[in-house]
Amino acid sequence: MPDYHDDLRLAHVLADAADAATMDRFKALDLKVETKPDLTPVSEADKAAEELIRGQLQRARPRDAVLGEEYGVEGTGPRRWVIDPIDGTKNYVRGVPVWATLISLMEAAEGGYQPVVGLVSAPALGRRWWAAKGHGAFTGRSLTSASRMRVSQVSRIADASFAYSSLTGWEERGRLDGFLDLTRAVWRTRGYGDFWPYMMVAEGSVDICAEPELSLWDMAAPAVIVTEAGGVFTGLDGRPGPHSGNAAASNGHLHDELLGYLNQKY
Repeated sequence: MPDYHDDLRLAHVLADAADAATMDRFKALDLKVETKPDLTPVSEADKAAEELIRGQLQRARPRDAVLGEEYGVEGTGPRRWVIDPIDGTKNYVRGVPVWATLISLMEAAEGGYQPVVGLVSAPALGRRWWAAKGHGAFTGRSLTSASRMRVSQVSRIADASFAYSSLTGWEERGRLDGFLDLTRAVWRTRGYGDFWPYMMVAEGSVDICAEPELSLWDMAAPAVIVTEAGGVFTGLDGRPGPHSGNAAASNGHLHDELLGYLNQKY
């Protein structure tokens, strides 16, 4: 089994550089923010962080392809780095500290590219999480200062903590009734949003989470981190991995029940 240690070490170097760039502009009074065609915001920090990561990858891994939220795909081949320079841009531009840089390495496999390395760095929270396929999931300050993560062992939906981002996406896709039924069935709900619920599932502090609409760069890193922590990461259709355009993550014990609620038809 490949060890991916060099790739994981590079991901940390990339995240260190991105963290410095994004924190430098966080809460800046002159931060420039534009609206993209899909009506979502993008800041100068998003663009700068992605450019920085792409530049370092070009030097360190010139044969690898890169897919980023702001500048699309560049290159071809069996290995592809997938970058979300700031996941949670709306939080970032409003001064809310819940945002992160997501970095993943995907490799060509049966059924399409699959994530083999994932790193999520949330510098304003002082947190970082990472994983490599076959080698477990960790959180800490660095590769040498880390603790291993494990999902929870909660096995009853009535005892579960459920995290989500918002209600509007579920309503727009005709899934609100099932979503609300799930919120009534669980022990606790919290709208943490973006990358954070997946990291909490991996840490065992949240048991289930889901989002109705996502892009590959939102999911590639969380998918491998949750899986390596012993959890399950699929689309709402049950397809494993980050390719369904939406996501459901759990400790494994509750996954079928989670999907059952969110796929209810009325």
